[in-house]
Amino acid sequence: MTRDPQATARTLSEALPYLQRYTGAVVVIKFGGNAMGDDAAMAEFARDIVLMRQVGVNPVVVHGGGPMINDLLGKLGITSDFVRGKRVTDKATVEVVEMVLSGLVNKRIVQAINDQGGRAVGISGKDDDLMVCEPDDPELGYVGRPVEMNVQVLRDLYNAGIIPVVAPVGTGIEDNETFNVNGDTAAGAIAGALQADRLLLLTDVSGVKDESGAVVTQLSPEQVRDLTDRGVIAGGMIPKTETALAALEKGVRAVVILDGRIPNACLLELFTDHGAGSLIRSTEPRVKPRT
Repeated sequence: MTRDPQATARTLSEALPYLQRYTGAVVVIKFGGNAMGDDAAMAEFARDIVLMRQVGVNPVVVHGGGPMINDLLGKLGITSDFVRGKRVTDKATVEVVEMVLSGLVNKRIVQAINDQGGRAVGISGKDDDLMVCEPDDPELGYVGRPVEMNVQVLRDLYNAGIIPVVAPVGTGIEDNETFNVNGDTAAGAIAGALQADRLLLLTDVSGVKDESGAVVTQLSPEQVRDLTDRGVIAGGMIPKTETALAALEKGVRAVVILDGRIPNACLLELFTDHGAGSLIRSTEPRVKPRT
């Protein structure tokens, strides 16, 4: 494909106000979905994260890994019980969860970022007691809800120029407890504790939709609650919008639910007028660069 050098230069020039706006910003990115199983998509995501770091953004990556967990559970012959449609995570299951998330998935993302010239370090919510949890529902076993966040380790990493990659596995209040934490929930808790400038929730849908099925590009918390009350926001979008509202209440400036299948989705959202999903915010946008 022939590239137009002038168009490339124009694109870079037009990005200047956005580059200035996000210099020094903390951006938490929840990465998951189909892109995690595709080498080319993984490399593209990693390249975008490295570029963000290169232009002064402090990215923190939080990932999921449900399909990989299901695959290994099947290979090991571990069957699961379900309560109200949610998997019961017993002792054997949570050991597989930690093995897959903190090992296989986490290190694959770290390696992809390093391969693109970045400096990434993988940790889990257990490291330095980053994410201390209690049972979200006793019937579900070792499924955790973060109740205490210790995010200084993340600040130490990104202040040293290192990109943290976090597996959503938490420690418990009691000794030797391990909890599986929903990836969106973990990302929201981390973003809230860091009071991040942005939380980007990468999904396999194009964003929050209205009654007509059109993506709503910007919403207030009040609009989100109204759409939920009227049943327009439903199904799997409800926990994502709940995560967004909880993060905003903890001081995150804005949350974006966007389609991670779009090439360069993170860059589109941060550095162009176009955006790439549904932005939820309760404050006015910053019009001047950060100081």
